[in-house]
Amino acid sequence: MKKKLTTMQLTMLGLMSAILLLMAYTPLGYLNIGPLAITFNVIPVAISAIVLGPFGGAVAGGVFGLTSFLQCIGVGGTSAMGAVLFDINPFLAFLQRVVPRVLDGWLLGYLFRFFRKHQNDYLACAVTGFCSAFFNTLFFMSALILLYGNTEYMQGLIGGKNIIVFVCTFVGINAVCEMVSSTILTGAIGGALCRAKIVGEQQ
Repeated sequence: MKKKLTTMQLTMLGLMSAILLLMAYTPLGYLNIGPLAITFNVIPVAISAIVLGPFGGAVAGGVFGLTSFLQCIGVGGTSAMGAVLFDINPFLAFLQRVVPRVLDGWLLGYLFRFFRKHQNDYLACAVTGFCSAFFNTLFFMSALILLYGNTEYMQGLIGGKNIIVFVCTFVGINAVCEMVSSTILTGAIGGALCRAKIVGEQQ
């Protein structure tokens, strides 16, 4: 049973990684609006965390982060902000794009386990989907301000505003759309996987 479970988990991780790559390199994954983009890649990360726990969530988050970083150099699309950040400091651009997504996926695995003990499967999955989008925005923007906040580029964007006001106005409708779509779709997909017994009780 343990061997079969491990095979299933590896298969699911490969499937989620393939979906992330497909979404990253087609219009399915990003809806670019101005310097930011509405991303739907938080949904496979949440599903990976639900099915595979913290490790699977972290791996899927890493794949998401790598595809986001590659967009800084025009691979799989172009990120206007990413290109500027890469020109300023490529290493910091890598950290800013990848680390928040790995942390997001890793935390989601633990959060789903907690939510599932106190809620039904659908609600646990829906809350995990919401947190996937929320944490993605929170960690992404925190890393952006921490690593690039003193640069001329970021100072121009902030324009003397309070940091919290800047973040809220900058992410705006993008973050709201991500949270709504991730909550609904992760709840539906994750709930179906739970009913199909693909998500084990140990999760």
